[in-house]
Amino acid sequence: MISTTLHPKQKNESLTETKRLTLRFFQLEDENDLHQILGDEETMRFSEPAFHPEQTRRFLTDFCIAKHGAIAAVQKETEKVIGYLLFREDAAEVYEMGWFFNRQYWGKGYAQEACQALLRYAFTACRAHRVFAETIDGDRCVRLMRRLAMKPEGVLRKHIRDNKGNWADMILYGILKEEWQEETAQKTDAYISTFRMEEFL
Repeated sequence: MISTTLHPKQKNESLTETKRLTLRFFQLEDENDLHQILGDEETMRFSEPAFHPEQTRRFLTDFCIAKHGAIAAVQKETEKVIGYLLFREDAAEVYEMGWFFNRQYWGKGYAQEACQALLRYAFTACRAHRVFAETIDGDRCVRLMRRLAMKPEGVLRKHIRDNKGNWADMILYGILKEEWQEETAQKTDAYISTFRMEEFL
């Protein structure tokens, strides 16, 4: 069950924000933007087959909205949903996260920006003890998981079919609250050190 700390007071109220993004729950008006993500073959290459429009519509209403199972990453400049973020409470104080982003916005740092904000939200607002993510072997998501300071936790061999119907290994990554706190502190210390050095340049 999703923790009550996930629910904003208003349906379009942001859960958290970054410099370029607002993270909020999905709304019915997001259907076209969501389908641009889930209906794209390349985006879904390491997942299930690309959604057809009716699949996207049902998924939006039955999962994203009814169950608050996912969060929308909205570009502030355009108010367009450019990312889908899975975020659900898998067990007490343990959350699962995952992500798909509109292919037009790949390579611009949006996924990392959104996921860092989501981890911060999980460990602070939701008081998570652990956050994990899973992906098919070979997926580019693995690189992002490592940049998020997640650690490999195991491999489920031939555990899931890819969007071509072939059996593939499922790779698990996770991060504990104390690891996230340490990583955050190190980045803060590095920023302060750089800032102080600039005073003498």
